[in-house]
Amino acid sequence: MKLIIQIPAWQEEGIIGPTVASLPKSVPGFDAVEILVVCDGCTDRTADEARRAGAHHVLELKSHVGLATAFAVGLQRSVELGADAVVNTDADGQYPAEAIPALVRPLLEGRADMAIGDRQVRRIPHFSPLKRILQTLGSALVGQLTGQAVADAPSGFRAMSREVAKRIHIFSYYTYTLETIIQVARMGFAIAWVPITPNPPVRKSRLIRSTWVYITRAGAEMLRIVVVYNPLKTFATLSLILALPGAFFFLRYLFFLLTGEGGGHIQSLIAGAVSIILAFHCFLLGLLADLVSINRRFLEHIKDQHPRL
Repeated sequence: MKLIIQIPAWQEEGIIGPTVASLPKSVPGFDAVEILVVCDGCTDRTADEARRAGAHHVLELKSHVGLATAFAVGLQRSVELGADAVVNTDADGQYPAEAIPALVRPLLEGRADMAIGDRQVRRIPHFSPLKRILQTLGSALVGQLTGQAVADAPSGFRAMSREVAKRIHIFSYYTYTLETIIQVARMGFAIAWVPITPNPPVRKSRLIRSTWVYITRAGAEMLRIVVVYNPLKTFATLSLILALPGAFFFLRYLFFLLTGEGGGHIQSLIAGAVSIILAFHCFLLGLLADLVSINRRFLEHIKDQHPRL
C-alpha cells in the first residue's frame, strides 16, 4: 500500500521546505509514503527547496494554471505513481501534518472513500466574520446539493482513495474544494469528516487578496456550481419567478377588460406577455442545461471505463 501526499505550490520558496519536512515519513497502514510537490509555474526556488526538504517527486508546470488545475494534475500524477491513497495538503503548512494518520484512517477502515479535515471554522480565531459566513454558506450549499451533512466544504486537507482520485474531474479554475465533494457524493462514494486544529497562518491567503475579490469570486463559484449541478431546478425556479408577475399582469388586464376599461390598460397585457415569454425561455434553457449535464456525466463515465480515450 502506497500513500502519496501531494502539495500544490506557487511561489513558496520560503515555506515549502518546512512544510515538506514536517510531513510524516511513515503512516500506519501503508508500506510506503511519498511526497509529491506540484510547482504551479513557479519562477522562484520552490522546486529546489522542495527537493532539498525531501520531496520524492517534484512536478514543475510550465505556466501558472491555478490551484484547482494544479490539484487535478497532482491527482493524475499520484495515480500514475501507483498511489493507493492520496492526501492533499497546502504548501503554507496550515493543515497539521500530525493529523494525517487520523485523516486516512476512515479509508483504511473502509468507512469512507474520501476523508476531509474539518477545521471547525467558527472556532478559528484568525478568520474574519465575513470569511466564516461565506465558508459556512459554501458548506450549506454543498450539503443541499448532495443531501448530506457537510462540515467544512472549503477545507483542502483531504484523503482520497485511488478510485476517487482517478474519477474526479475539475471544471473550476479557482478552487476544487466544493465541486469535488459534490462529484464524489454523486458518484456514490462515502465521505467522512475528521476534526482537526489548523496551524496559525504564516502568510496572507493567496486565494483571498481582498474582501471584495473574495466575495465576488466565491459568490460566482457558488452560483456556477448550482447551475452546473442542478440546472433544471435552478432555471425552473427562475422561470417561476418570472411567470408569477406575468400572470399578475394578465389577470390585472383581464379584470379591467371585464369591467370595460381594458383599452386603457394595454400596458399590463404587454408586460404580462414579456414576462411569460422570458419565463418560457428560462425553462427551455433549464431543459437544455440539464441535457448538457446528463451528457457530461455520460462522457465522464465513458472516460472512467476507457481512460485511454
